[in-house]
Amino acid sequence: MIELCWGPLSTDKCIAAARRPGAGGMVVFVGSVRDISDGKQVDFLEYEAYEPMALQKLNEVAAEAKARWPVLAIAIQHRVGRLEIGDDAVIVAVSCPHRAESFEACHYVIDRLKEVVPIWKKEHGEGGQVWVGGPTIDDQNSSPAGSPG
Repeated sequence: MIELCWGPLSTDKCIAAARRPGAGGMVVFVGSVRDISDGKQVDFLEYEAYEPMALQKLNEVAAEAKARWPVLAIAIQHRVGRLEIGDDAVIVAVSCPHRAESFEACHYVIDRLKEVVPIWKKEHGEGGQVWVGGPTIDDQNSSPAGSPG
């Protein structure tokens, strides 16, 4: 299960999608919106994605993890749109026969997702509007490459 969601994410749905009878370990990572970034107050976030490519890249990241570890299932949900402080922005659930493999694969998926998936985050707050992260950014005070605005 790999989804981009305009509404709240579901850890229960991700766990159910990743659960397998042969899984002795399942790791779930939940990334949520914090109120401070680089020492500055954050009021809310906006996530934008190039959705067709983001879904393709999320599937590629899942396939990479499956090629490196004995992954039985992976579930990924990522929010797009406006998120408030405390909202969940991303959930990754990975099941493997053993816990160590599950931890390693989950760690890989979340890190790789941040590197290659065309999802961009705009922080709104004390620092004004600042683009953060994503695989391609012109500069932090303009729109991400390839996105509207």
